[in-house]
Amino acid sequence: MVDSLDLKMPSYMVYCVVVACLGSFSNGWVIGSANIPGEVTHNCEYSASHIASRSFPDCLPMSTSLWGFAVASFCIGGLFGGLFGGAIQTKYGRKKTIIFNNVGWIIGGILIAVSVSPAMFIIGRIFCGLSCGLGSLVTPTYVGEISTIKARGAMGTGNQFFIVIGILLASVIGLPLAKVPLWRINYVIVALPAILQFFLMAGCVESPRYLVSLNRIKEARASLQRLRPHSSIEREFYDMVKGQLGVSTANAGSFDPDMLEDTLSQDSDNEGLHESMGMIQVFRDPLIRRIALTVLTLHIMQQLIGMNAVMYYSTTIFKMAFNEDMSKYMAIVTTVINFISTFISLFLIDRMGRRALLLIAEIGACIFSTLLVIGYVYNIGALLVVSVFGYVLSFAIGVGPIPWMMTSELTPLYASSAVGAVATAMNWAMNFLIAQLFPIIFAGIQGYSFAIFASIAAFSVVYTWYRVPETKGRSLEQIVDNFKKSL
Repeated sequence: MVDSLDLKMPSYMVYCVVVACLGSFSNGWVIGSANIPGEVTHNCEYSASHIASRSFPDCLPMSTSLWGFAVASFCIGGLFGGLFGGAIQTKYGRKKTIIFNNVGWIIGGILIAVSVSPAMFIIGRIFCGLSCGLGSLVTPTYVGEISTIKARGAMGTGNQFFIVIGILLASVIGLPLAKVPLWRINYVIVALPAILQFFLMAGCVESPRYLVSLNRIKEARASLQRLRPHSSIEREFYDMVKGQLGVSTANAGSFDPDMLEDTLSQDSDNEGLHESMGMIQVFRDPLIRRIALTVLTLHIMQQLIGMNAVMYYSTTIFKMAFNEDMSKYMAIVTTVINFISTFISLFLIDRMGRRALLLIAEIGACIFSTLLVIGYVYNIGALLVVSVFGYVLSFAIGVGPIPWMMTSELTPLYASSAVGAVATAMNWAMNFLIAQLFPIIFAGIQGYSFAIFASIAAFSVVYTWYRVPETKGRSLEQIVDNFKKSL
């Protein structure tokens, strides 16, 4: 019988990953849904008179600054969803959290679709953001915990891949829906994958690592066996129990579940036994603090490298080389490149490794950000187009997916919810910060603003080279042991 550590992609495991990543698709739809229909949504010909004219006005009058806040307001929800998500997924489990998380997308999508005022639109975006934030935490956690070691990279990239699919389809479908009153349908579509996931997730198992953390050994073993059909799970299950509950518990009775539970109850001082950490405790423990700082830095750099700013201003950049109509289509081409590049990363990440791919992506982001400055300053249209495409490709193959994946790969289970919550909240906070500050910076220094992103990308290369470990082909327990040795 094949060892489960040698398995790559068992069909049921892939099914559970795909179902979990339906939430990532919803996340991507929220990000992309306001781009194409944005003008018809808020730029009203007769201003506020639209509001008083009918039950569902043709559009919702907003100034440019208010519209910018309305679009970015889902980041506020994302911040709070991520911040409190750690406690939620620890208390209720990964599976129930994913199911419950769809409520925000359903409520938010409906609120936006029936909006009669900007305030109602913004509240709907915040509801969607809550689910985006919580989903950003629980989906990579669940996927990382159920995936085989050999397929963990490809499966982990699935989170970002489904986000990009959501963004792409929102852009494509948004073109015919960018008119009155079809723009309302555009925003409510996010409820469809949410409803689908709500029902399909019931057929997926709970994370075996999470069940081990609750000492539910029998259920954990059954869950792992279902995820690894027709294989021996003894070695993998041993490492899982050892990492969470300690050596003596893992050695008990050759995995007889009753003996495991009995050993645990008698051995309360077991070296491997840890209580789940809170966010404050994370920064008091030297080992977890080191891991948390690595994860946090990856997430901060992901946002400060400036992908969202480049995407927000891609149409403006393309106007320097094309007319307005063609610029909109070129912006969609950019999204297609994002999709293709993320798809390519599915195959590269388990071959090249996380660290190598991240370094290549960061170097590419630095080079193309610099070229973007040159193209903007000297008004070289062709260079601008190449720079945007190259930058998006660089981000998509590494900087986009890897921080989310490595959050669960680097962090022991007893600290994963707390570290993940802080990292997710910081990621969304930086996202909101970029969305609010970049227009001001861009208005002040124009194309030179992309030099800031080039500098941050250069710093990220240095940081990754010296501080970020490789996780390819290694178990969580091996990765944590290496962090211990480096203290």
